[in-house]
Amino acid sequence: MLNNIKIILVETSHAGNIGGVARAMKNMSLSQLRLVSPKNFPNADATARASGADDVLANAIVYNDLNTAINDCQLVIGCSARARTISWPELNPRENAIKCISQPPKNNIALIFGRENSGLKNHELDLCHYLLRIPCNENYSSLNLAAAVQVIVYELFMAKGEAQNQAIIGDKDENPLATAEQMGLFYQHLQQTLADIGFLRPDKTASLMRRLRRIYNRIQLDSKELDILRGILRFSQNNNQGDS
Repeated sequence: MLNNIKIILVETSHAGNIGGVARAMKNMSLSQLRLVSPKNFPNADATARASGADDVLANAIVYNDLNTAINDCQLVIGCSARARTISWPELNPRENAIKCISQPPKNNIALIFGRENSGLKNHELDLCHYLLRIPCNENYSSLNLAAAVQVIVYELFMAKGEAQNQAIIGDKDENPLATAEQMGLFYQHLQQTLADIGFLRPDKTASLMRRLRRIYNRIQLDSKELDILRGILRFSQNNNQGDS
């Protein structure tokens, strides 16, 4: 369940950190490591810090730019320790794990970690669907790269185990999660309905819809739940037309 998750390191300065990340990944059963313009790789320090995760290092793929590294990924999540002036939908490590595990196995997921000294740049975050932040001491929020990866992949490993248990003991007739296409149609329907009933203000449409997307994305609606919500929207539209 974790083979579709790609850990991507951007312009890593210290080779030892690459090895530390490889070790953290193998601890939690991840193996797909991608490196964007590393300063010094391959390197003996990376191998030493990997402590037996040599196979993860050996299979790591090096790219010249981030765009190429994420070309085959359907979900792209950028990891950052600092707050941004530009608003991105945010996830914490547990929310991120749930979102990643709920994706179809055929969907490739990129988890991007930036430079040790400056993280990801804003134009790199523009490529991401979500911003992932690890809650920690506000007065000392700088995590070592390998430590940050360890926190994220631990949550992924735990979510994978819970998902497997639910598959064994859960309801066999449970409805599948809504697809991205279904959610996209729902958001269009929701926006149109809110406009029809006069709830939307033209100058607030984008910000309100962004917040509503965050709410529903956190919920992870299944197909039956989505059908119910769309039925409510149709009922509201029909009533509004009748009133007019």
